[in-house]
Amino acid sequence: MKANELRKMSIGEIEAKLSDAREELMKLRFQQVTGQLTDTSRMRFVRRDVARMSTIINELEAEADLEGEA
Repeated sequence: MKANELRKMSIGEIEAKLSDAREELMKLRFQQVTGQLTDTSRMRFVRRDVARMSTIINELEAEADLEGEA
């Protein structure tokens, strides 16, 4: 998922997608350990998506804090 697509979403929507991505990453880890994972590059993409979503959530929360102080 692209960052500009995420920025158009609300924090709640991003958190829901983040939860789904973390669950997918957990499943991929289990598949890797058991030897069932064939597409190992998928783990890399999901890990990056998790980081991207976490970063954008932190940015939006920081933005909201700054607006609240002003």
